[in-house]
Amino acid sequence: MKNLESVSINWFENSQEKHSELLSSMRCAAKKIAPLWSLENFVAVNPYLGLTNKPFHDVAHELSILGGIESTLPASYYLKKWIADEITVSDLEHALIKFNIEKDPEDFILEIEPGLDANQNIKTLWTVSDFASKVTGKDWNRFFLSRISHWASSYFDNGQAKWSTARKANGLYISWKTDASIDRTPDISGLKGFRSKVKELPENPLLAVELMLEKLGISSKEAPNYFHRLLIRCGGWAAYSARMDWESELYGGKDGVLIELLAVLVCWEACLLESLNNSELNAQWGKAKGLLGLTIADQSLNEDLVHKLVLQEAFDISAQRRIISQLNNQTPKEKEIDKSITAQAIFCIDVRSEVYRRHLETANKGIETFGFAGFFAFAINYIAIGNEKGEAQCPVLLKTGPNILEENQNQNDAKKVYSKRLASRQLKKVWKSFKSGAITCFSFVSPLGLYYLPKLISDSFGLTRPVQHPDTVGFSKKALKSKKVSIEAATVNGMQTGIPLNEQIAMAKNALGAMSLTDNFAEFVLIVGHGSTTVNNPHATGYDCGACGGHTGESNARVAAEVLNNKEVRAGLQKEDIFIPVKTVFLACLHDTTTDELTIYNEYDVASDQNAAFIELKQTLIDAGKSAREERSLRFSSSDKSDKSILKRSKDWAQVRPEWGLAGCSTFIVAPRERSKGIDLQGKSFLHSYNWQADKNFSILELIMTAPMVVTSWINLQYYGSTVDNKNYGSGNKTLHNVTAGLGVLEGYSGDIRVGLPMQAVHDGKCFQHEPLKLKVIIEAPIDEMNKILEKHEAVRNLCDNGWIYLHAMDENGKISHTYKGGLSWLAINVNLN
Repeated sequence: MKNLESVSINWFENSQEKHSELLSSMRCAAKKIAPLWSLENFVAVNPYLGLTNKPFHDVAHELSILGGIESTLPASYYLKKWIADEITVSDLEHALIKFNIEKDPEDFILEIEPGLDANQNIKTLWTVSDFASKVTGKDWNRFFLSRISHWASSYFDNGQAKWSTARKANGLYISWKTDASIDRTPDISGLKGFRSKVKELPENPLLAVELMLEKLGISSKEAPNYFHRLLIRCGGWAAYSARMDWESELYGGKDGVLIELLAVLVCWEACLLESLNNSELNAQWGKAKGLLGLTIADQSLNEDLVHKLVLQEAFDISAQRRIISQLNNQTPKEKEIDKSITAQAIFCIDVRSEVYRRHLETANKGIETFGFAGFFAFAINYIAIGNEKGEAQCPVLLKTGPNILEENQNQNDAKKVYSKRLASRQLKKVWKSFKSGAITCFSFVSPLGLYYLPKLISDSFGLTRPVQHPDTVGFSKKALKSKKVSIEAATVNGMQTGIPLNEQIAMAKNALGAMSLTDNFAEFVLIVGHGSTTVNNPHATGYDCGACGGHTGESNARVAAEVLNNKEVRAGLQKEDIFIPVKTVFLACLHDTTTDELTIYNEYDVASDQNAAFIELKQTLIDAGKSAREERSLRFSSSDKSDKSILKRSKDWAQVRPEWGLAGCSTFIVAPRERSKGIDLQGKSFLHSYNWQADKNFSILELIMTAPMVVTSWINLQYYGSTVDNKNYGSGNKTLHNVTAGLGVLEGYSGDIRVGLPMQAVHDGKCFQHEPLKLKVIIEAPIDEMNKILEKHEAVRNLCDNGWIYLHAMDENGKISHTYKGGLSWLAINVNLN
């Protein structure tokens, strides 16, 4: 896609000065749109990303007025929590104080009950197509989105279409202008002269927007809200364009793709207004456009939303009260240097790891677990066998690192796998062409259709997997076991691959330090990435590791283990006062979060005299997986609560809920494991190991607060947005999804590309499996040091100051002692948050 990005910025290289005010206004609106990654690496994104510089409740009002977007669930949801005493009088009192509302909690509840969930007459900002739909009785909004989506899916196509109809050579705006100039659909549908008006548009999108705003009668004061409103209405394709700008800027490029899309939307509106030439429409639009200059955060416009925001705040406070009570009332545990520790396991901080870690620690007291971001500080570009290009295996906040080649220990096996994978892809293309051909499709359905009957039956009963896992295509069982990574620095086909020794040592030192594992190494150290096993699931990568850019953590675990098992690296680490025993073996593993099975990839690194201990370790992993599956099965509505039912779900091609993913994620604990060990956190807490006493200059704390803390807030807010407003921030009904352009889904056959999670990912059909709770971050570290980091990083401080996350401090005794109140100030608390 980088060729599209480079084309898209050419148009304003020489016109920024002339149109600087307009460009600034358009860019400001564009920055309020969160990016959307494609299905091949569906990354969890905070849908409010460009708005966190404002308080949450102000943004809630702004979104409500601009696009009718909900920021809370209906009041009835919170009232049930009130009746069930989950929200207490004290919780509501604190919420009312925060909103400067002087009312008794009981009176507040009585006041909102009569008009519970009533649809108030809220002033919202309408576009031309909104008024056109009202005046003419024809849904021009739907028509507009359909035409934009039809063109955009061709322009952004990622290899799904057999041929492309979009002309991409001159950028997004020109591509649309060319396409719309010959598309007769608008004229046939009643927009007379639409094509001719598009043809008359200037070639420069900025000049086109300037002229169209004049025709629409929109002033510079009114333009920012109008721009934002248009982007919200076409939120899916706007988000995908924002992702292209995000990646371009991350690697030193420029934005422009979303600005061009915004130019298209403005031109569509103006051409629609001119083509309809309706006097009533012109009159209504003339009166209404003045509302575009309103102060969006005017809370008097929506009193009902104020009530819901107070209830949401009380609900958040109640959740904080419960977790503080849970942690503060447990018996203190001190870490002991225990020679009986036989293994250490480093898991991703992902909430699903909490369940498995708890069961692993119970299955064997001699196993110590740690939590760390699932790319394990090895940001790599991983090039699998048979692939020309690699995949960035790191959080999207970071630039990718060195190129790492996948290979086989046996060169003959490597050549065979390479040939099989290429042949498989070529056959797949031919087979796809045969199935979808205008004539050959009949041969596929009739005589060859019966051939599929046995497979259909076995797939339907979960006896076989409908499709082979892409990572195993072309591999025999033997070849899979001998698969490894190449970390030795080399030049392959003009590309630098591997990691130089000095960089390996530096990466190993940084990783172990950040993991709080620099001494007392066990015989086995498991580096456990995670992924999922699902079929017939467009959002499958959304269940994989967010820290690995929407991929599994297998390759990162393999590289980390390869580096840390390197004798030369260990010799270099000794100079850094990190001594790894000769017998210590780092094992690259993958935790399947759907089945709770754990695979070890480099068994060949285990010495023969370690076999007995290793066999015992593997049995412990099996036992932990079984008990973890039994716990997870309780969360499903199925009558079958056995651990085998979880395995069946992973192969069921009709299963819309193969696992619950990160549903329920609401807490991030940054502390030694002893602070939370033994507590059932129900798979709803991110756990990051951290020992501040060993963090000499607090650089690790800064890294945690600026990376994992931000990433976990992204995940939490994606689930939050998908829960409170699935229409705008989710992807609707999973059973209606159709993959479009190879990059996203439509709900049905038309409309905007969908963002966020399907309803089935947050709701079980009876109740929410993810409740709308903003992230509670609990860090064991000195408050002064946390304040220094907040003061240094404005974006992180905004999250805390503006109510997007709740920050708490844990003292050296493992008790939560203070809560952050904003403005670098903290309030001492007790268990009840008083």
